[in-house]
Amino acid sequence: MSSADHAPGDALNVPADIAKGLRSYLLGLGLATLLTAASFWAVTTHLIYGPGVPVAVLVLAVAQMGIHLVFFLHITTAPDNTNNVLALAFGTLIVCLIVFGSIWIMANLNHKMMPMNELIRMQR
Repeated sequence: MSSADHAPGDALNVPADIAKGLRSYLLGLGLATLLTAASFWAVTTHLIYGPGVPVAVLVLAVAQMGIHLVFFLHITTAPDNTNNVLALAFGTLIVCLIVFGSIWIMANLNHKMMPMNELIRMQR
């Protein structure tokens, strides 16, 4: 049995595998820290055009999500990651349904609500 043949929860006994995993985590930590620092820099600097700052922060946030998915959650394009990708997609779908559904409901309620000045006039 080779070192690549192990179940996802099995402990690794080969020192080279442990060192490789540690290097991967440290690289991910370094990249995530660099992207966090870049986000803070983008917000505080005057080198980026004002209306472009939210776009820059959004791009850095998406890049950081990619770093987290690859280095910490180990989501890759390998065939054995199909279940992980499907679970991630389903979770994203549920979150989007909740967020956008709530915004839609609140906007609809706000549209149908009586204007505040008329509501106050009725109470007098």
